[in-house]
Amino acid sequence: MSGLEAIWLGLVQGVTEFFPVSSSGHLVLFQTLLGIRGEGGLLFEIGVHVATLVAIVVFYRQRIAELIRGTVSLDPDSLLYVAQLGVATLPAVAVGLLAKDVVEEVFASPGWVAGALVLTGFILWTTKWTVSRAHALHPTWVLAIGVGLAQALAIAPGISRSGTTVAAALALGLAPRAAAEFSFLLGTVAISGAAVLMLPDLAGASSAQLGNLALGSVAALLSGLVAIWAFVRMLDRQAFYLFSWYAWAVGLAFGVYLWLQPGAA
Repeated sequence: MSGLEAIWLGLVQGVTEFFPVSSSGHLVLFQTLLGIRGEGGLLFEIGVHVATLVAIVVFYRQRIAELIRGTVSLDPDSLLYVAQLGVATLPAVAVGLLAKDVVEEVFASPGWVAGALVLTGFILWTTKWTVSRAHALHPTWVLAIGVGLAQALAIAPGISRSGTTVAAALALGLAPRAAAEFSFLLGTVAISGAAVLMLPDLAGASSAQLGNLALGSVAALLSGLVAIWAFVRMLDRQAFYLFSWYAWAVGLAFGVYLWLQPGAA
């Protein structure tokens, strides 16, 4: 992987992490098209995810500060919200710890990504009917569990984490902006956990891998800040489901490419 390719993949990660089209799926897709699969792999994937975590912290800094202050002062509402984030994180933690090898195998399977992107399109399409009925301003325990299960499903590349968790939250009645906030704050917990699991691999990385990781991370951070700002505003327009067409088109096109180029799969 060259430095320029690392920057390009970082930009892809930053944009697609917040747009509901699967950042991990797009990383696998572009690594396949660029012929750089296996060079950094999961290490690069998690590294640029950490950069988008920073983008979330910057964007929601006031809400995060409010939750920290409320937790320290034992404010019931803040404690409840933080506890719900914790419960929603558990399914993804279980998958990450118990199925790490399986997840790594899936990341090496472009064919899976093509099918998963098509599945993401169907998940996003459900919001066409649910978004207008979603009015709750605060999550419930049932919603926290449902969104947590959705996030665990989205560990697999090609299934959008933001798209799946927001779609689940909308289906369970949480209003669009509140759904985006819960989804992205939940993402900070999950990505932090993945970063901890990555530390042993980071210690054994080469200087070239670390350099590419740094370039990709900066690109992901900057593009992620722009993308999350645009994402929240698009939710207000109740046009979330339109991303389905993009996910279907990319998934099918990538599937055709793999069929015509068997060696790429």
